[in-house]
Amino acid sequence: MTTVAFQGEHGAYSEEACRQHFGADVATLPCRTFEEIFDAVDSGAADFGAVPVENSTAGSINKSFDLLLEHDLKVHGEILLRVRHNLLVAPGCAGPITQVRSHPQALAQCESYLNRHKYAAVPWYDTAGSAKDLAASPVDGVAVIASRLAAQVYGLEIADEGIEDMPNNYTRFFVVGRGEPQPAPRCKTSLVFAVPNTPGSLYHALGEFATRNVNLTKLESRPRRNRPWQYVFYVDLDGHWQDSNVSAAVVGLLNRAAFVKLLGSYPAAQPLETNGVNGQTELLQI
Repeated sequence: MTTVAFQGEHGAYSEEACRQHFGADVATLPCRTFEEIFDAVDSGAADFGAVPVENSTAGSINKSFDLLLEHDLKVHGEILLRVRHNLLVAPGCAGPITQVRSHPQALAQCESYLNRHKYAAVPWYDTAGSAKDLAASPVDGVAVIASRLAAQVYGLEIADEGIEDMPNNYTRFFVVGRGEPQPAPRCKTSLVFAVPNTPGSLYHALGEFATRNVNLTKLESRPRRNRPWQYVFYVDLDGHWQDSNVSAAVVGLLNRAAFVKLLGSYPAAQPLETNGVNGQTELLQI
C-alpha cells in the first residue's frame, strides 16, 4: 500500500489532499514539520510526501520551496485542494457557542463569519489539532474550525459548513517522491535557476522560453540562503522536459544561467474554471 507523508495531525487539510489525489484508502503518515516530510520520503518511511506550496489567497509557502531546492526529491504531481472550513462541536454540546479555536490562518480566513456571530477567536497550534483536543476534552460553548475529515476522525459534529469568507480558497500541493514520474498526456514542469548579476541576464534567460513558445505559469524569486542579496527564480511551465520545445529551452537556459535544477515534470492537476455562479471557481472535469 502506498504511504504518503503530510504535515499536521490526522484530519488536517493536507491529509484531505492526500486522499483526494491517492484515494480514500491511502496510508498516511503525519509529520510534525515540513522537514520531516522530506526526511520520511528520503529514508523510505513514506513513498511520497504531500507538501503545500501556495495558497490562492495567501501566496507561496516559502519553506516548501527552500526544501525542494535542498533535497533531491522530484515533483511527481500536483493537487489543487478547495479549502472548506467547518465549525465543529463536541457531540451533545449544550448552550450557545461563545469561543472558537483553530489555527490563526483558519481564524483569519473566517474572520467575517466569526465577527458576525460574535464568537471569540482563540488561536490553536493546528486546525486538526484543535479538533483532536476538543474531542479529548469537550467544553460547552467551545467550537473549532477544521475540515470535514477532522470531524470524521475525531467524532465531532458539524454545526456549520463552508464558513470561509472567500469561497475561492485553494491550496496547491506538490507530491514529492524518489525517482522520475511517468509522462502523462498533460504535464507541467517545475525548475529553479539563478542568473549572473549582469544587465539583461534574467531577460535573456526567460527569452529562451518565449522564443520557443513555452508558456510560463509561475515565476517567483527567492533569496539564496547561502548567498546574501542573491536570488533564485522558481518557474512552472506547461509541458514535459522531454518535449522538444521545452528541452531546447532548458538547454538554452543552461547556457545563460549560473545554475539550473529541474524539480520535476509531472501530471498537471485538473484546471480551474469559473462557473459563473457568484464568481466561484471549481475543478474542471476533463
